[in-house]
Amino acid sequence: MESGIKSQRSQHSVGETVQRLQGLLEAKGVTLFALVDHSGEAARVGMQMRPTKLLIFGNPVGGTPVMLAAPTSAIDLPLKILVWEDPEGKAWLSWNSPDYLQRRHGVPEELMKNIGVAEGFAARAGE
Repeated sequence: MESGIKSQRSQHSVGETVQRLQGLLEAKGVTLFALVDHSGEAARVGMQMRPTKLLIFGNPVGGTPVMLAAPTSAIDLPLKILVWEDPEGKAWLSWNSPDYLQRRHGVPEELMKNIGVAEGFAARAGE
């Protein structure tokens, strides 16, 4: 079964990639609802984890019509991008495929642009 997750290698560290992503979101007027520092929380309880951070972001103007048309999509919205480090020390960006979200929730074709922005942000943050 397809996982629905797309990933792209970043040319920067996890920290730098997160900063770049935050700047891109801010420049486009997209709200960063949360930045979850999974590795920081692991360290806080005495556990080690490679750098791993989740950005949760969106815009009610884009997300609300999707949730009205496909109410279960609210479980996957706002959009998310995971920035993580692999065992070789390389940073990656991962996000839910819009096609997967469409199949999962029955998002109408005309609203696909509203859930397809993560890929563009990931591409620019990682270059």
